[in-house]
Amino acid sequence: MRFKIDENLPVELAEELRTAGHEAATVGDQLLVGTNDRNLSEVCKSEGRIFVTLDLDFADIRTYPPDEYPGIIVLRPLRQDKAHVVDVFRRTLSAVEHEPLEGRLWIVEEKRIRIR
Repeated sequence: MRFKIDENLPVELAEELRTAGHEAATVGDQLLVGTNDRNLSEVCKSEGRIFVTLDLDFADIRTYPPDEYPGIIVLRPLRQDKAHVVDVFRRTLSAVEHEPLEGRLWIVEEKRIRIR
């Protein structure tokens, strides 16, 4: 699978994905830092990349209908320090292998994943 990691997340998430056998790019890698959400969503769509972010705007299904995207993962950890965010994301990786992402919105919380 192909992923794009938002600028509000640790770049280590891209490494976690690569280690798991996925293709991952960061917003910074692609010189998209500061790009507005709409443009970023269109880039992800055109590249066929699942977008991973902390930005709750992407959880609004009226603005970003999940069925129009390769997948959106919004992380909602209780703490946003780097180590904790990476840990929450690692736990999500096992679900990525077993649940479809295409056309879906995943809201990843500490102990559960809600899928729309």
